[in-house]
Amino acid sequence: MSCSRTIASAATKLMRVGVTAACAAMQRDFCGIPDELWSCIARWIPRRRRSPAGGRSAIPDRIVMSGILYRLRTGCQWDAIPSEFGSGSTCYRRFVEWTEAGVFRMAYVEALLFYDGERGIAWDWASLDSASVKAPKGGPSRVPTRRIGESSVPSATF
Repeated sequence: MSCSRTIASAATKLMRVGVTAACAAMQRDFCGIPDELWSCIARWIPRRRRSPAGGRSAIPDRIVMSGILYRLRTGCQWDAIPSEFGSGSTCYRRFVEWTEAGVFRMAYVEALLFYDGERGIAWDWASLDSASVKAPKGGPSRVPTRRIGESSVPSATF
């Protein structure tokens, strides 16, 4: 193998490793939670009890929360969450558990208070954005349908 080929091959490998490391760092930053905000949100997360039967140690809540935020921001499937956030099933299970416990409602309030203190939110300037889409199967009818009674005309199907 020539020297230029070896250098090109090594550069390609380094570039792949660098890109992978950059992507991993981007994923962490993409859904990271500032320390001050996390300390406010963490108090609303229910405490997990360690199983008396033992087993694996639980993935830290902050990592799972970052995985949930990654999924919500990218729209990926639960199984497509990068492994650095734990498994997709772990993220989904905690998402359901935390939703039932009201964690995300309180996280929303804490985030508003945090960013109001950090940057200030102009509360008198607010807007609402929405999207309206057609129901796939038509949805329930809003107009009452008239009941069909017996007809005095004989049926043509019999």
